[in-house]
Amino acid sequence: MNTQDIWNFVTTQGVDFGIKLLTAIVAWIVGRWLINLAVGLIGKAFERGGKIDATLANYLKSIIAVVLNIVLILAILDLFGVRTTSFAALLAGAGLAIGAAWSGMLGNFAAGVFMQVLRPYKVGDFIQAGGVTGTVKELGLFGTTIVTPDNVTTIVGNGKVFGDNIQNYSALPVRRVDCVAKVANSVNPMDAIARLQPVIAAIPNVAQSPAPEINILEFTAEGPKLAVRPYTHTDHYWQVYFDTNKAIVETFGAAGYPVPETPVAHRTLAG
Repeated sequence: MNTQDIWNFVTTQGVDFGIKLLTAIVAWIVGRWLINLAVGLIGKAFERGGKIDATLANYLKSIIAVVLNIVLILAILDLFGVRTTSFAALLAGAGLAIGAAWSGMLGNFAAGVFMQVLRPYKVGDFIQAGGVTGTVKELGLFGTTIVTPDNVTTIVGNGKVFGDNIQNYSALPVRRVDCVAKVANSVNPMDAIARLQPVIAAIPNVAQSPAPEINILEFTAEGPKLAVRPYTHTDHYWQVYFDTNKAIVETFGAAGYPVPETPVAHRTLAG
């Protein structure tokens, strides 16, 4: 293309193309602003209504944002004379090809939809799913974001979550804390249980119903092993766990119990 051809294009079609390009840029900027505004207003409406929890609200907002962005792109293409009906058919065909290649992504999406219907957990629940344990931060279109107890953000595909066992520690009012206490053979285990019962029950955030369970778990060579099991809300699990172990040490120390020791067998040499 020589200089004359370029000049002819600029003088005949360049202005029109420039106006369309400028219009498309303005439409994209304004459209994105309006989409963000609309999604934000919808989110606030969900919060004010109080009938849709945070998990479902975030899910619906994500779907609405994707649909509105597709509509915006089709509208901008229409400004350049691109027939959106043909583009939609092309997009559908491309979607099938991409779907075949990205079946895992579509599986994650489908699993996310099913989880919204079945509702095994919600944002803020402490769960174990897909091999990850932690607090649910977000349930997205394709994956669930979980913050583990050591403060690591982990994203697990919804397909993996839905295809595996899900344990929801927040579904019930309380959960059991499992601790173990061992006493020496010379100590009466019933006396140890009687001393521990009121101390464990007095630990902050320990539930009164069901009451803490303290029983003989098994007998070992060093002495009886006690199962100490208070109940608490999952938010206070580790506080109760550590306080229970501390209470065991302090209670046994105050009682003057000897430290359990492994018996040593002495062999005598034949003369």
